[in-house]
Amino acid sequence: MTNELGGAGIKSWRAALLFACIILLGASIVAAQSKAKLPLGLDPDATYIPDDNPLTPEKIALGKKFFWDKRWSASGTVACVSCHPPDHGWSDPRQFSITFAGKPTPRHAPTLVNRLFSDRQLWTGLRPSLEEQALKDSNRTDEMVVKNLGAVPVYQTEFRKVFGADLNPDGVAKAIAAYVRTIVSGNSPYDRFKAGDKSALAVAAQRGLALFEGKARCVRCHAGFNFTDEGYRNIGVGMDKAEPDLGRYTVTKKEADKGAFKTPTLRDVDKRGPYMHDGSAGTLEEVIALYNRGGVKNPWLSQDIAALGLSIQQQADLVAFLHALTGQIEPEVGRPPALPQ
Repeated sequence: MTNELGGAGIKSWRAALLFACIILLGASIVAAQSKAKLPLGLDPDATYIPDDNPLTPEKIALGKKFFWDKRWSASGTVACVSCHPPDHGWSDPRQFSITFAGKPTPRHAPTLVNRLFSDRQLWTGLRPSLEEQALKDSNRTDEMVVKNLGAVPVYQTEFRKVFGADLNPDGVAKAIAAYVRTIVSGNSPYDRFKAGDKSALAVAAQRGLALFEGKARCVRCHAGFNFTDEGYRNIGVGMDKAEPDLGRYTVTKKEADKGAFKTPTLRDVDKRGPYMHDGSAGTLEEVIALYNRGGVKNPWLSQDIAALGLSIQQQADLVAFLHALTGQIEPEVGRPPALPQ
């Protein structure tokens, strides 16, 4: 009897162990599947996807339509893509975008490339997530989103399949955010160079890389695989105006944040001029020249900013390296969808 119980106990223990192993294996598979399949050079462990808004193909497809649909805006005249066109690095070719009311925005529209790796959005970090930005964008209102988009039968059907409810502003924002997280760029010449293809970078770009990591001090702010530390700094742009834009200070009210703006990713940077939060730099050459001068002096200038003493050739090499950060985005992501009537 004792031996029988012992045998049963061992069998039970083995069964429990096997079950635990199966559970752990299943969890590992799910975790692996949940990691985005990303282009060369990007870090799947650095993605930011809120727990309450997991990515699904259906949600992304719906969000893409909302992103392109002008009926999303209060006047039906602008869509997200109006200020973030794919053929211009997902940023606005104009210095200032035009709102639904036909007036210019106070800042240049930042790129949406690789927002998958960021929580806070906009130049000042005003919005804590892509969802919040899509929900509180000044071009739309809850009432008009429901009235305009909710009147489209196809949208209601697709929305119910994704969210299990009638079309509502929160779900529309989540769908748009899910789509924006698919706008990822990698596999640039720089990435291929780092992966071992020494022919991927031209000699000038290789010299620029050495400057980027050394004398030019770019990596102090444009750090990591996405070439941004997501921090905020005052480099002096616009601070010589009578009433300068105080940037991050408008959010935090901290003295040290006056004139500070988010460090943008440099991936695909050559596609999206003009540059800076006010679109005041028309070319990458102008941007490099500004940094070479040490920015614009003001009481809150970042300690990371100082005159660099770069020669004309060195500045050109830096620009060559920046061109080498142009990567590849899945073509379907930027292809306009067919919008339902």
